[in-house]
Amino acid sequence: MALTQFATQGYHQASMDDIAEAAGVTKPVLYQHFGSKRALYLELLEDVGSALLEAIAKATAEAASPHQQVEAGFAAYFGFVDEHRHAFRLLFSEDARRDAVLAEAVVRVERAIAEAVANLIEADLDDDHRRILAYGIVGLAEGTCRHWLAHDLDLEPGATARWLADLAWAGLRGVRRI
Repeated sequence: MALTQFATQGYHQASMDDIAEAAGVTKPVLYQHFGSKRALYLELLEDVGSALLEAIAKATAEAASPHQQVEAGFAAYFGFVDEHRHAFRLLFSEDARRDAVLAEAVVRVERAIAEAVANLIEADLDDDHRRILAYGIVGLAEGTCRHWLAHDLDLEPGATARWLADLAWAGLRGVRRI
């Protein structure tokens, strides 16, 4: 319930009263579990980030080849967003980026995903170069999802994953040490 409230109203507009009412509990009960609205939001960010990272890690671990890893990673990301649109909106909302503490939590999620992707890049590159490419790949996924949701497009996650995987794969194959 809190995730939906935050995703639809934004962090600053959603009130603990609204969240408690939507959850069917009293505000004091909500505060027994979460000391503040920020603490609740931070826990939700952590949960959403962990779930997204877990989906990507599971999908890429099951892939049989590097190209399939790229596609599986995108498919897991897009599938997660398709099934959990409010979670994506919560994680990448402008509200979260305007608050330093919340923004740092989002950065931690992005960093964890980028590090996981960087570990999958098999190329003769130093770690910094590999990490930069990983952030680029994560940015492709995030930017695609922002556009998809902002314009309420009817995208099929698997097909979208194949398009982006082909784009990323072609680009990664051309990367060389500088």
